[in-house]
Amino acid sequence: MPSKGWFNLEAAGGVIPETQFFEGDSAFKFLGLTRTQRLYGFVGCLIIGFALSLLGSILLFLGQLGSFAVLYTIGILVSLAGTGFVIGFASQLKLMFKPVRLIATAVFLGSVGLVFVGAFVLGNEVLCIIFVVIEYLAYTWYNLSYIPYARSAVLKVVGMS
Repeated sequence: MPSKGWFNLEAAGGVIPETQFFEGDSAFKFLGLTRTQRLYGFVGCLIIGFALSLLGSILLFLGQLGSFAVLYTIGILVSLAGTGFVIGFASQLKLMFKPVRLIATAVFLGSVGLVFVGAFVLGNEVLCIIFVVIEYLAYTWYNLSYIPYARSAVLKVVGMS
């Protein structure tokens, strides 16, 4: 078999079961994307989301609070939407509201709304930054829920377990 580089998911077909990481109901299944293409889509969304969030953060320091709120939030949501390439949007929504992730999801979605309140209603940069930190922590905690024992490990590292 010819090598396609160090990152070849196609060759790992026997090692990684199709249903373990790449569920069959992917939102992009109709496009006929391979696992590698779907993974590239996922990583692309993460990179675009990070870039938008970074650009929004730069605008915050330039005093454009409204632009910051919009770009930062779109960046986070694009990163989250990237999971649709891997497991599909319907599965993502179902998984977000499972009991193990419910609190993290609620805090994340609530803080997204509070960033907009802080920016457009209150016009307070400090509150926006606080809500963004809460949003980021909730998003991180949400993502850790997909990795076995990750939350326990983080709690041990910070001395809360």
